[in-house]
Amino acid sequence: MTPIRVLLADDHESVRQGLKLLIDAQPDMTVVGQAATGRTAVEYAPQTSPHVVVMDVAMPDLSGLAATRELKRAMPDVAVVAWTRHDDEAYVHELLGAGASGYVLKRSPSSELLAAIRAAATGGRYLDTGLGARLAGAIGRSDDAASPPRISDREKEVLRMMAVGHSNKAIADTLSISVKTVEVHKANAMKKLDLRGRIDVVRYAVLQGWLHDA
Repeated sequence: MTPIRVLLADDHESVRQGLKLLIDAQPDMTVVGQAATGRTAVEYAPQTSPHVVVMDVAMPDLSGLAATRELKRAMPDVAVVAWTRHDDEAYVHELLGAGASGYVLKRSPSSELLAAIRAAATGGRYLDTGLGARLAGAIGRSDDAASPPRISDREKEVLRMMAVGHSNKAIADTLSISVKTVEVHKANAMKKLDLRGRIDVVRYAVLQGWLHDA
């Protein structure tokens, strides 16, 4: 039986080494490469021909979300398992919508990651049991359910400016709209993305890579 070829993408070397020991100890898996940034993961994938990429979501250079999108465009048959500490619904929606086959929480037992790798390698989808029945049910198992919520370009710009610290008045002045309109865009976007406050907005901005562009 051909082992599942795994590429590890995480910006912490100690974490990658721990994952390598775990995965290489499995009779049906082998680590074929390691990447410390999202950009490196995208570059290494064609060279190492992995079946599955274990992708840390928060990485320098290119976020795990952006790297997943690029990988799936360049190598549609490669499966991606998102590996993260974030259990936000917006994160799950975005990663699955970008093409990830699995979503695993770093705080979960290693058995969750191994199960996700095996499921992804055979064309399946795996959601960490720690996400809870409500969130897993909300995501569902259909492709339509995995599509991320859509916000308008104006709503996106308002959230981005909010995340980098601009006040409602500053956003209104920059975009040449009223403060009331800013508040409406902000409320609509946060409702669509299930964001409950500024901290959630900042975390979402990090996921999208907006803070690197600020």
